Amino acid sequence: MLSRLIIRNYALIEDLDISFSKGLNILTGETGAGKSIILGALSLLLGNRAESRYFYNQQKKCVIEGCFKIQGYDLAEFFTAHELDYESETLLRREISAEGKSRAFINDTPVTLNVLKTLGELLIDIHSQHASFEINDEAFQILVIDLLAANQALLKTYQKEFKNYKEVNSRLEFVKKESLRAKSELDYLQYQFDEFEKANLLVNEQENLEVELKALVHAEEIKRHLLLASNFLDDADQSVIAKLKESYSQVQQAEKYLSVGETLSERLKSTLIELKDIVSEIETLEEGTIVNEARSVEVNARLSIIYGLQKKHQVNSVAELLAIQELLSDKINSISNTEEEIANLENQVNELHNQVVEISETLSASRNEIIPYIEQKVQEGLGHVGMPNSVLKIQNILLDEDKFNYLGRNKVQFLFSANKGQNPAPMSKVASGGELSRLMLTIKSLLSRHIALPSIIFDEIDSGISGEVALQVGNVIENLSESMQVIAITHLPQIASKGESHYWVYKDDQTDITHTNIRKLNQDERVIEIAKMLSGENPGEAALQHAQELLN
Repeated sequence: MLSRLIIRNYALIEDLDISFSKGLNILTGETGAGKSIILGALSLLLGNRAESRYFYNQQKKCVIEGCFKIQGYDLAEFFTAHELDYESETLLRREISAEGKSRAFINDTPVTLNVLKTLGELLIDIHSQHASFEINDEAFQILVIDLLAANQALLKTYQKEFKNYKEVNSRLEFVKKESLRAKSELDYLQYQFDEFEKANLLVNEQENLEVELKALVHAEEIKRHLLLASNFLDDADQSVIAKLKESYSQVQQAEKYLSVGETLSERLKSTLIELKDIVSEIETLEEGTIVNEARSVEVNARLSIIYGLQKKHQVNSVAELLAIQELLSDKINSISNTEEEIANLENQVNELHNQVVEISETLSASRNEIIPYIEQKVQEGLGHVGMPNSVLKIQNILLDEDKFNYLGRNKVQFLFSANKGQNPAPMSKVASGGELSRLMLTIKSLLSRHIALPSIIFDEIDSGISGEVALQVGNVIENLSESMQVIAITHLPQIASKGESHYWVYKDDQTDITHTNIRKLNQDERVIEIAKMLSGENPGEAALQHAQELLN
């Protein structure tokens, strides 16, 4: 239940601190005093959109806090799922800056607005005359049936399987589309891959061929230079090796007289050996260098193939071409494997479809079973709010196996008749706003016996009723407050007199700026307030006596 509500800097409210009691809490006050402002602030706390232009002081932030006693409502799982500390007295807070930035907290832990809203929906149900029109919404009608049929676990199982079915079916449709698209380009992919296969590219092939071609193009020049180098070193009488041999011989003669002679002799000997080895390599290179026009043409042709592929695929190396070849191979194999994936997905879709259909039939049967009970109890409840001749009929049609959605395979419609001899018809066509409001009150009263909801707020649902009917509506609300906290904003004395706690909302003009305030009335003040509701600002003795009788 909502035990305390703090509102700072919102609309006409500068600073308000309200403590509510369990049972039935009544809020009354003149039109425009600010009752709906308090409800608007509470709506902000429950996650509704905020606009800073409605702040009391445009330079300050708006803060709404609500303290809720939640013990016994099985909400611990919610806190665990969202990694929040569970407290039997839980604090919700919403802060909106002057710039419009919003922050939300649960037990002083920052949370997203969506988390705050989700928890709020588990704590408070706000019911206004405008909200009565949601009874025409099929999703709400199915929700009512499922809550009363205790279908929550079954519906959760159905929705899990339905979600799996939709995901796998979406994957199947995607794969089919991709398969069609891929097949349309398969021939081109295969043609490109065959080009690579025919080219039979090798790693480092381009570099090796370019080096070989350079040698082939300059073969004659290479041979000439190598022959000259060989001759200079060894073939002529004045060759380097001949001169080195002579030098070596002379040093050998002198080494017996020099301490370093032996070292010099060894170094000359090593140099001589190295030069002979160099000459041998030059001669081998010269002999291996041949003028081969045929090979030159062959290498050129091979390089032309490589250059052509590089230009076509806009790359600069054989390594990149080989990567493209591998990618083409993967794409072709993927297309080939798609048929197998499609077959597997089709099997999964069929299996999940059968499961969804089976659970939806069980769900539909459970709904059919509870419908007579709902019709009977609603008709009894309508009799208690001055509509004894009203009838609610619920149509529940099981649709074809391919017509299911997130809520099942049922087409549900609430049909209503407020008068004798009138056939039930869609409520949007035959029910007035006041009738819808009382019908919704009856349904929520019935729901309260089956679900644990801490609090419900009724915002002027008494529009269009008076006298004995208002008294009966008050009785229903009073009975409802026996199992949950009820906060009722009302203009009717018959309903106001039923409250355990009565709060008066008023405008305070004592300062330069008008602001909304609220205070809890004592018993004597309640008599006066209800008398005013009966007869006007200055109630007479009869009105005061009537008010006392209502309170008694």
